[in-house]
Order: sequence, then structure tokens, then C-alpha cells
Amino acid sequence: MTRIDHLCHTLRFRRSAAGVLGQVATAFVAVAFIGAWAKPAQAESMDFALERLAENGDTCRTEDGASVPGVTCIPDNDAFVSMINQFGMAVAPTNMYPARTTGYGGFEIGVEGAFTTISNNAEYMKQGTRGQSDSTTGVAASSNEKPPPLLQLYSVRLRKGFGFGIETALAFGFMPRTSIISGGLDLRVAILEGFRDGIPGYFPDIAVAGSVRTITGSPQVQLTVVGLSGVLSKPITVAETGVITPWVGYQHLFIYGDSGVIDFTPGESALQSCGFVGPSIPGTPGRESDDGSPTCSEGGSAHDFSNTRTFDPVRLMRQRLLFGLNYRYEILTVGGQIMADVFNSARAINSNHESAVFEAEKDAGGNISNFAFSLFVGAHF
Repeated sequence: MTRIDHLCHTLRFRRSAAGVLGQVATAFVAVAFIGAWAKPAQAESMDFALERLAENGDTCRTEDGASVPGVTCIPDNDAFVSMINQFGMAVAPTNMYPARTTGYGGFEIGVEGAFTTISNNAEYMKQGTRGQSDSTTGVAASSNEKPPPLLQLYSVRLRKGFGFGIETALAFGFMPRTSIISGGLDLRVAILEGFRDGIPGYFPDIAVAGSVRTITGSPQVQLTVVGLSGVLSKPITVAETGVITPWVGYQHLFIYGDSGVIDFTPGESALQSCGFVGPSIPGTPGRESDDGSPTCSEGGSAHDFSNTRTFDPVRLMRQRLLFGLNYRYEILTVGGQIMADVFNSARAINSNHESAVFEAEKDAGGNISNFAFSLFVGAHF
């Protein structure tokens, strides 16, 4: 085969591969949008059900979810910390890259699946997620008796190099069995890359990165995860046609979780129980003060308003090690990565309640590490 024939063959292969990968990425995005928005609005089994996480849930409300006069529901903040701890690790950026960037003008597009173990047998996980509604009657479940052992996150990822060792990446994904849609940005800087001759050729490529992931689709929880990481990698040429690149890295994660306003007595309407007339301000008939509190009609009670609460904000720090391997042939690239906690989930640091995670995980029989792995397939130009 002449060089011209070989060049033509290579170009045809690249166009074909690029077309296939483009179709895969397009199909993936279409499935994500269809799954997220085109289906009928309904709760998924792993959607949050934070209204169940009350410390005194057995005494502050009746079986049908109405309030008990004189008893206010108390949010179970320890359980909420553990929920954020588990879901935060599933949403966290994987940083699934070798240290070498795509270079000036280079880019990469592909799809990635991340799989994270959770404490699926913990009581807070069963109570704090929606569960499957009865398929015949449509009655909502009172708890989630069978949470899955893994949370999955599928993402479309785009990397773009800008030269000088600088690279950015965008990710957009969805989490099956939930209404969660994720998105985020990575910014990477290669401190040392590309040397193959002389003394620098003996050193691995080195890169540092900052990443952020956030979610939408869940009105009960706002969740954002920020990651700082460092990676060492070394490309190895195979038969002059492919490149295998193993890497090892460290990642420090900051998990920020906040709850929306939660109605802990969903079986009762505070407005109806009160016979709400208006806020206690001048001009409202029958007001007893001017502090803006609810004014009820005669015989009504404002007690149920106190059962609409928020959980304490959660601020966690986690650490994990990264072990990855990538294989590239022409423009096709595939890879896998294992993510292992440096410390188990019970030792996560919460700046607001330092011991809350430890106690909640310990009481639930958790004390597990959120072991995770990810897979990637894409096109590298």
C-alpha cells in the first residue's frame, strides 16, 4: 500500500469513526432529554422523600400525614447528612483523564458511565427515597424497601485543549431511577507533559485540575460537588498503532448540600387548617399582632405552619484515590477508572456537624466506603 493509499484509508477510517461516535453521542443526548422531560411527570424510586426524615415522625403526625396538635416535627439532620454524603459521591466529578491534555486545537467527545456503591440497606436511605408506587392502584409507597446497591450516572463529555497545558471539559448527564440531571465543568493544567527524550523523558506527565458538578430536577435538594485533584500518567506505545496510558491520582472533594422547604405533614394543608385570612399586619381582620405571622379564621389553627421546615446545610469533605487506564487507537479511545476512598464514609468531615456523619453511618450499620468505577468511550481528535 502506498503512502497516499494509506493516508486515504486513514482519513476514511477517521471520518467513519467520527460519524459513529457522533451518532452515539447524539443518541445519548436524545435519550437523556427524552427520559428527563418527555415522559409523564412522576416520582422515580430513588427521588428524595425528605418529609419522612423526622426524628419524631411517629409522634408529630398521624398515619395519613396530618399534624398532631401541640407536637412539631423535628428534621433528622443526621439522616440528611448521610443522604447528601451518599448522593454527593455519586454526583462527584470522576476526573477520568490522563495527565496529558488534548493539546492546542485538540478535542475529545464521548460518553461516560459512573457507578457508585451506596448504603442501600441503611434506614435513612429507605426512608429518604421515594420508593416504587403500587403498579395497580397508583398509591405511593410509604418507604423504599429495595434501594439499588449502585447509583449510576451517565454523561456526555467534551474536552477541549487550548495549548500551554490548559484544557477545559464540559459534562452533562442524568441519573437513572431519579429525576436528577447533572452538569459541570473541569479546568485542567498540565504542569509537565509531552517529554519523551532526555532526562525529562523519564518523568511522568503531571496535571492538576479543578472540577464542579451540580444537579437540577430535585426540588427538595440543592447539591453541588467541587473537586481538586492531581494526576500522574505515562503513555506507552503499543505496536506503533495504539497507546495505553495508565494513571494514578488523588482527589479532594467538597460536598455542599442544602434542602428546600420541606412539608413534614404532607397529609394536611396548613392553609386549610388555619383558614388563612392573611399575615398579621395592619389591615388584616382579626390579627393579634403585627409580626407577619399567619392570621387564622375563627376555630382555625396555625400549628401546621411550624411543620414546614428546612434541614441544616451540609458541608462535607471527602478524599479518594484514582486508578485509571486508557487505550487509544487512531481517534477511538476507551478507558476505565477505579475510585477508592482514602477514608470510609463515616469519617467524612462535616463543618456544620462534625460528628453527624459518623453517628448516622454507625447507627445505620454503614461505615462503608463509596467504592466507584467509571467507563468511557469516545473520539479523540
